[in-house]
Amino acid sequence: MTPTSKARLLLASASWGRKKVLTDAGLAFETQVSAVDEDAVLERAIAELGERTPAQTALLLARAKAEDVAAGTHPAGTVVLGCDSVFELDGAAYGKPHTAEVARERWQQLSGATGVLHSGHWLINTQEPEQAHGRISSTTVRFATVTAQEIEAYVASGEPLPCAGAFTIDGLAATFIESIEGNFQNVVGLDVFVLRELLAASGIQIIDLWK
Repeated sequence: MTPTSKARLLLASASWGRKKVLTDAGLAFETQVSAVDEDAVLERAIAELGERTPAQTALLLARAKAEDVAAGTHPAGTVVLGCDSVFELDGAAYGKPHTAEVARERWQQLSGATGVLHSGHWLINTQEPEQAHGRISSTTVRFATVTAQEIEAYVASGEPLPCAGAFTIDGLAATFIESIEGNFQNVVGLDVFVLRELLAASGIQIIDLWK
C-alpha cells in the first residue's frame, strides 16, 4: 500500500452474517459478490491435488472468491477479502443444506454432537495481486441434545437453509449451542482478529478502516 493510497476494503461475499461482523466492528467496507462456481473449483482442486480436508476446502474457496473479484478494475488502495465457511463433523465437510429435508437430516446428526466450524480468509491487494495472504480460523461447537419437535420448528423457520452446517450462532440456533472453543465471530462467518492480521501483512492498520 503506497503512502498516498487510502485503504478500501471490498468484501467478496453477499453473506449478511459477514457484513454484520464488519459493521459491528466499526469497519468501512463495500461488497461485490463473486461469480465463482464452488463445486467446479472444488472438483478441479481434487483432480489436481487430491481430496481436501474441510479446513483446506474453506481456504480454497475463500481464495477463489477473492481472486475472482480482485481480477476486476478497482481504485488504488483496494484490498479484496474472500471468505468461506465449512462445518466439519466426524471428519466430513458440510456446507449449506439449501433444502428443509437436508437441514432436518443435518440436525439429527448435530443433536448432542461436537463439530468444528472452519472459516477461510483470503486477502488480496488489487494493485499488487502477488501480495495475497490467507488464513483459516477454526472454532469448536458443542450442541445440546435437541428434540424432534425443536428440529422441526427450527427447520420450518428457514434459518438453517443458507448456513454452513445448517446453523448460525447469532440466531435461533443459539439456544441449541451449549458452548464453543475459539472465536465467536468466526462461527458467524468472519474472524476480525484474523482480518486484522491479514491487513497488517498487507501494510494496512485495521484502524485505517474504522468509520
